[in-house]
Amino acid sequence: MLSTSTSSKSSNETASKYLNLASINQRVVNMDYAVRGVIPIRAEQIQSELKAESANHPFNKIVFCNIGNPQQLEQKPLTFLRQVSSLIEYPDLLKEPMLSNTKKLFPEDAIKRAQETMEFVGSSIGAYTGSTGINKIRENVAKFIEKRDGFPSHADNIQLTNGASGAVERVLELLISDSSVGIMIPIPQYPLYTASLTRFGARAVPYYLKEDSNWGMDVSSLTEIVNKARSEGTNVKGLVVINPGNPTGGVLSEQNMKEIIQFCEKEKIVLLADEVYQANIYYPQEKPFHSFKKIASQLNSSVEMFSFHSISKGMIGECGRRGGYLEMHNISQPVRDIMYKMASVSLCSNVLGQVAIDIMVNPPKEGDASYEQYNSELGSIFDSLKARSKKLANAFNNQENMSCNKAEGSMYLFPQIKFSQKYLDFCKENNKSPDVEYSMRMLENTGVCVVPGSGFGQVPGTYHFRCTFLPPERDFDSFINTFGKFHTNFMNEFRD
Repeated sequence: MLSTSTSSKSSNETASKYLNLASINQRVVNMDYAVRGVIPIRAEQIQSELKAESANHPFNKIVFCNIGNPQQLEQKPLTFLRQVSSLIEYPDLLKEPMLSNTKKLFPEDAIKRAQETMEFVGSSIGAYTGSTGINKIRENVAKFIEKRDGFPSHADNIQLTNGASGAVERVLELLISDSSVGIMIPIPQYPLYTASLTRFGARAVPYYLKEDSNWGMDVSSLTEIVNKARSEGTNVKGLVVINPGNPTGGVLSEQNMKEIIQFCEKEKIVLLADEVYQANIYYPQEKPFHSFKKIASQLNSSVEMFSFHSISKGMIGECGRRGGYLEMHNISQPVRDIMYKMASVSLCSNVLGQVAIDIMVNPPKEGDASYEQYNSELGSIFDSLKARSKKLANAFNNQENMSCNKAEGSMYLFPQIKFSQKYLDFCKENNKSPDVEYSMRMLENTGVCVVPGSGFGQVPGTYHFRCTFLPPERDFDSFINTFGKFHTNFMNEFRD
């Protein structure tokens, strides 16, 4: 806490500044990003207090379940990726006299991959690359997409970006030509979209996912939503689909996807396919992943589309390396030229992120020295994520007045809580948001940091929170037991 004199001094200094909250861009002031909002900010404060032993709390650490940040919660980095990254960071290890010792420490295929990478990177990973990314890596991305979908892909339609977020922001900026532009977004949605629309001065046109259908889409309602928005002067240009879902964990059916593509084609709306969780598919027999590019190609559709992928999710979880890509499908050459110009302004994306993308789309192959270890690590992480998702969903469903769909994909659950009237009256009297207050109480009592459902959007009168299932397995039982005790006490305190 600031002292009174310090706080007063700060206020006086702020009042004298001509760069202040009133004079800066109001779109940025109004931008909200709940994943790093009030609950996570308080969690960081408590974590500092725990380290400094400056306050008493009924727990000894913060469990950050607010964000899909796997390695923060001890997910093991993939060995092969880190080996190649280490070698290209210090390329003298690839030359004599150091190479002899390097061969004793690193597998043959990691050394070979690092040498090949340096050939197409150039003199150093500290140098700029081409604005849309290293051409050889974009070619490998195109091969990955072709193998995944069974339809052609071309490097010229690929841009490597600073995570999928950088790609999404680039496309939104491209689409938003003035303040009348509207982008259709799912509710609940990932707050990147509402924050970016506020920042770029566009209108959010929400459509609601169906919780009782495991967060599927009612595509028949989209036409009515678009017509209403257009009648109110909104120029609806884009439709965002997050599949697998964030924060919901749902996976769209193939039929849903066909209907979405046909809707976009009919209404001349650009499709933005956020597919960063495509490797997190836990029930592939009943709900497999299909890319929108694949379904559109099967339909021979002319739908204009941007799709996004990332190294931050899946079993790779390299969030801090900021590696992603976008693919343009049925986008005209003049617009692709503008996309290139937009990429050029930022010079290039993170080179280590580009290299990690290359490993994601072109991993060790059968017969390579690292093949078995790489696939063993992938499998171990996947099996653990699936087991934790089931365990946590079951735990939520066993709580009073709480229900939770299983995670078919991604790395989140989005449970719903039915609050008592006594609690809702308490929140109204004290001007508190029910789900925010619940999440804050959870944090203060358990050390578990989640994101209130209002940060993602929810059907009015319903209340949720988003929780990752990323905490280490060794901590999971304790995590679930601690949450259960908190929830029981909470329900008893506010029982009608």
